[in-house]
Parts: sequence; C-alpha cells; structure tokens
Amino acid sequence: MYCRVDCGTTDGIDGVLIGVEADVSDGLPMFDMVGLLASEVREAKERVKIAIKNSGIMIPPKRITINLAPADVRKSGSGFDLPIALAILSSLGIMMPGWNENTIVIGELGLNGSVKGINGVLPVVYEAAKQGFKRAIVPKANEIEAAFVQGIDVFGFERLTDVIDFFNGRLAKEACYVDVEEYFNERIAGHREDFCDVYGQDNVKRAVEVAVAGMHNILIIGPPGTGKTMIAKRIPGIMPSLSFDESMRLTRIYSVAGKLDENEQMKVARPFRAPHHTITTTALTGGGVYPSPGEISLASKGVLFLDELAEFNKDTIEILRQPLEDGYINIARLNKSYRFDADFMLVCAMNPCKCGYYPDRLRCRCTTGQINKYLGRISRPLLDRIDICVEAMAMDYEHISAKKSSETSADIKQRIERARAVQKERFSKKDILYNNDMNENDIALYCAMENEAKDLINTAYEKYKLTARSYHRILKVARTIADLDGKKIIGQQHIGEAICYRGADNKYWGNMQYG
Repeated sequence: MYCRVDCGTTDGIDGVLIGVEADVSDGLPMFDMVGLLASEVREAKERVKIAIKNSGIMIPPKRITINLAPADVRKSGSGFDLPIALAILSSLGIMMPGWNENTIVIGELGLNGSVKGINGVLPVVYEAAKQGFKRAIVPKANEIEAAFVQGIDVFGFERLTDVIDFFNGRLAKEACYVDVEEYFNERIAGHREDFCDVYGQDNVKRAVEVAVAGMHNILIIGPPGTGKTMIAKRIPGIMPSLSFDESMRLTRIYSVAGKLDENEQMKVARPFRAPHHTITTTALTGGGVYPSPGEISLASKGVLFLDELAEFNKDTIEILRQPLEDGYINIARLNKSYRFDADFMLVCAMNPCKCGYYPDRLRCRCTTGQINKYLGRISRPLLDRIDICVEAMAMDYEHISAKKSSETSADIKQRIERARAVQKERFSKKDILYNNDMNENDIALYCAMENEAKDLINTAYEKYKLTARSYHRILKVARTIADLDGKKIIGQQHIGEAICYRGADNKYWGNMQYG
C-alpha cells in the first residue's frame, strides 16, 4: 500500500514542506530511503524500525520504500522520524483512513518510541499554516513554540503510541492554546537595566537616544572605566517593544539556531548579543556545512554589541560591511545560497589606544606609531557605516560622588517612540522602517533643510573631507534629531549636532593615512 505524510524542514530561517511517501509491498524484505538525504536522515530507518518495535508493533517482512519529495531539495535534521513511522504504519493499515488530511507531522523518535523535540519547528509550522494546513503534530517539547502560529491546531505528543491512539480515536486531546497577549505582557514586564543608574556622560546618553530613535549605528570611544559597556547594556531597554510580526520573525531565527528554551518559547524582548573579540568569522556571520544563523542574525531587531572593537580580528569585522548596508547576509554553498536576517543596530565600544588613555599624555605611554596601528585596525569603510561616533570622557570625583538623579529608561523610551511614530507615518508607503534605511532618493525627498543648514553641511563637507556615504549619514542622523525635536524641516542646530557626532571620528582618525 501507498501513503503520503506531509512534514517539513528548514531552508535558512524559512520552512520548506516535504512529502514523505511510503510504499509497503510484498517482496524481499528490505528498507530503502531515497530523496537527497543527509546522513542523519538516512539513519532514520534504524531509529524508526526499533521505535515501532519497542512500541509494541511488529513490522511484517515486507519491502519498504520511503521517498522524501521533492527529490532535488536536500533533507537534513531528525524531524522526519515521526512522519516516516506514521507513513509506514498507515501503509500497513494500522492507521485509520484519512488521518493525514491537512495535517503536518514533525518529530524525532527515540529507540523506546518517545517523541523528542527538534530545532526549527516554528518556521515549518508557520509555512504549513500559510499553505492551508489545519493541524500540526509536533513533539511535546515544541508544542508551545508551534502554538504561537495562528490559524492551525497544534497537538504535542511524547510517545509514538499516543500519536497512533489519537488518530485512531482511542485518545482524546485538545489543541494547545497560547494567549499571545498575556504571554507578551508577562515577559515584557521583566527587569531591564535602567539608564537612571548611569551618572554623568550626558553627551553619550543623548547620542545613544538619537541612535536608537533612527536605528543608527554608534561607536563609543574613551578610556577604561567611563561607562561605555554600562551604557550599551541599557540600550535594549529604551528600544520600542517588538511587534508580533517582529517577534515571530526573530523567534524563527532562534528556533532554527536551537536557542529557544523551556522558559522562552517566543522572543518578546529585543536581543542584546555581545560576542567576545575572539569570535570567528563563521560564528559571527553564520555558516557551517549546513549553514545556521550567527551572532549578527541572533541580534536582529536588537543590538549587536562589539566591546573592545579594535581587538577583534580585522577580517572578521570587515565582514560586517555588507550586512550593515543590506540588513541580511547571504551565505553561499556549492549548490545553494542561504539568506539570514541581519537587521541589527551595531553598538561598538573601544579604547583610543592599547593602554586606553590617549590623548592624556600624562597617563598614556603609547608611541604615535602604536596609536596609529591600534586605531588603524578599524578601516575607513567600516567607520563610514557607523553614523555616530561619540567620546566618553573620564569623570571627576564630583560627578561620581554627587549621584545626580538621571532620566529613567522609560522617559527616554517615550521620546524615542514618538520619533519612531513620525518615521512610521513618513515611510508608510515605503518598504523601510527607520531613517537609517533611507537611500539617496529617500534622503533627497525627506531631508528638506533650511538654507543655514545647507551652508553648514557644505562647509563641513569641505573641511572634514567627507565621503559621499558620510555626507548622507549625517543627513540621516540630522533627520532623526529633527524628528526628536518635532520638526519637519531640518534646521541648522540639527545639522550641527549631527556633525558633532562625527567629531570623535575626525579627532582620532582624521589625520591617519590608510594604505
């Protein structure tokens, strides 16, 4: 007999539906599997046979052929075990007719017949719902994760025998339900480090506010102990809350990467990823034999924080150029190209020299050559993609001991949300979300300036020998500052503040010679 069971796998962070075709017929007993299978899928036949046997069902000596279609799509992962087992049992007449209509099945089998959780369930169930499937059978461990997908009934099981009994009418079970709004509210209310704990550094906090309002990339430079990392860790707390669609997209990335746990089946908070400077290029950007998301993808919709930027391998951070421009990264393999999201806000922190105290010559002992070599690890093309460069100055005793009350993250977040609302209305007919996403045509359309502002930026262009990219990024930052100020036209003060955010850039890198 012949039977087809629908299942799925992941392609990048997207789900791809696969058909498991089983044919059980008379002939020399054997078990064949075809369909461009990875090694873990080929091994499924041993897991399936023993799982069925240990579930109390004996497979008669038959010729069993399994085909995973379409044949030109590579199948990897262990989620095919359960659909293969059910396809065989259905072909043997053990399952009731019609059980598999509008149903997708995913799950790994243990040798004892248990159904084990797998990675990438959410993208597959999401794709199945888009294509009109009405029911999803998943491991119990993935039940809540899959239940966030709307429009499809999700049933989680722990054993193969329970799945069989469910479809044969011997086990009653209700679909898993998750109150999405309640889930969001419970977890959004969680503790975030607050800006009110940061004393002083008002210029840095203002620069961070502007950066978050327009999703601009920012570099904070200064000596050790000035609060650079402390400020960076508080940035997610002033970013607007994730929408459901953003949360779903982000959760799909974490699902594929296997980064979801029992306490967080859906990502509702902006991510903050802070990889160590020894990270490899593959770990940062994603990849591997079967590519999986890297740190830049896990930071999507949130913050990628690179502390001690100059200590990173230069070739590693140069890889960031294209994702910073495009918001995604393509990873090519021999027969396929994978695309992963990389829609993150880049936040960097670094010391101005190896010892950390330049230009304070009373404390800095680095030579000019050593300073230039250290700063030269950051290339001009990468600097041009960082919109805001601000200096964190060492604070004196009075600032630290005074403990002057500071704004809370909630206060700053309110202003940012107002600026984001302006951008949302402005770009309602465009496929962009933030000022940082504007291209040259958008800048010409939305960055109208007063005459005094035009004169100021023209002067700055000549004085600082700006590149075309730097010029456009100053205009984008000025647009964000004007949005925070509630102004439709960019004024001289807005351009002036945006130029100041290139001041540290010019101070440290302005006279350097790049080879």
